[in-house]
Amino acid sequence: MREALCVRTALPERSAGAQWRQDARPPLRFETQVAQRYLRAKRKERFFSIVTVLSVGGVCAGVAALVIAMAISNGFQESLRDHLIGASSHINLLEAQPEFGIAQYEELALRTAVIEHVTAVAPALYGEMMITTPLRGKGCFLKGVDPAAESLVSGLLSKVVDGSADGLTRSQGELPGIILGRRLADGLGARVSTIVTVMNPQGEMTPLGKIPAFKRFQVVAIFETGFFELDNLWSICLLREAQRALSLGNVVNTLEFRLDDLAESDAVATAIQREAGEGFVTSTWMERNRVLFNALQTEKLATALIISMIMLVAALNILISLVMMVIEKTKDIAILKSIGATRAQIRRIFMWQGLAIGSVGTLVGLGLGHLACWLCDRYRLIPLDPEVYGLDYVPFAPQPLDGLYVALAAILISFAITLYPSDSAARVDPAEVLRYE
Repeated sequence: MREALCVRTALPERSAGAQWRQDARPPLRFETQVAQRYLRAKRKERFFSIVTVLSVGGVCAGVAALVIAMAISNGFQESLRDHLIGASSHINLLEAQPEFGIAQYEELALRTAVIEHVTAVAPALYGEMMITTPLRGKGCFLKGVDPAAESLVSGLLSKVVDGSADGLTRSQGELPGIILGRRLADGLGARVSTIVTVMNPQGEMTPLGKIPAFKRFQVVAIFETGFFELDNLWSICLLREAQRALSLGNVVNTLEFRLDDLAESDAVATAIQREAGEGFVTSTWMERNRVLFNALQTEKLATALIISMIMLVAALNILISLVMMVIEKTKDIAILKSIGATRAQIRRIFMWQGLAIGSVGTLVGLGLGHLACWLCDRYRLIPLDPEVYGLDYVPFAPQPLDGLYVALAAILISFAITLYPSDSAARVDPAEVLRYE
């Protein structure tokens, strides 16, 4: 009752003989003052203060958890995309039905290089091989490249962490050079200058039948991209050496393209295929990894929906807090209405309480969530098994737009949950409540 009386001065006084107008609106400061006073419970009502703190904490936990979960999904998408785009081409041109390779690839590269948005073209020859050292062996993909053209199309050769990619070109009589992924080299026990043997399981035809073809290389460099599949399975050599290892002539099985705008990948791929003619197909970086990115997007949505349940639980805490507040403050509400407060004002008092709880919890949750993301990403606090996830730590990449959506959702939920208790407070009948006072 004291709270109701202390705000009387904030209400407009009735003039003598004047009829109170129910549609009169006192300054908004009245509603906010009462709402703040109700949120700051007195000593004998300490329970309500605890409930308020728990409600704020629930909203804070839900917002922070949602920010962190979406940052993890974004981090995986960005890390995988950066690794894939950085180490591979944006568009590949291949044979529609793989047969003997692309023979006139130099002419085809010149024709397609002038297509709009294409900045570089590089021929490449891929083959599944077995690579061995004296003690160990392992399956791998051998990629034959033209180093100058490859450097313009992908950043794979720039990922060398030991040795030098210049060693691919060797003098006459020396063993040809090969570059191995870090994990592939570790699995073979190979280091720079180690001699390795590459075996083509398809072999070559001889008078005695088809026999496996062997070719010896010397490791000249080791690269590391941070992407498990590339580091564990890929090896690189000169294009002509790959052709010899695969027992082929001067052919390639793909032309790789780099663009100046990834958003134009589909349109440029269509133009390249049109220029190449029948018998060729194209694949963009997104098509090659569509399953992976779709899975990550679905996981992000599912995670957001699941963690949103935390925000709904926090909203229920706000609802319970306001309902109990309405019950406790019934007499105060009756007095406020008896001295001139309108239903709209009473309704706004409890709406302001819910919005205050939701807003404070949202702001604190956003701050804690982004701080946690920064610390975890900066110091790589959560390690991963790269053989399973392709990355050796959990990346965090919070996006401002996601934070905005989370904040709006939290505040809207907090507002919606106030409608019932505020309407109940507005319907309090002061004559009924104060009849026996």
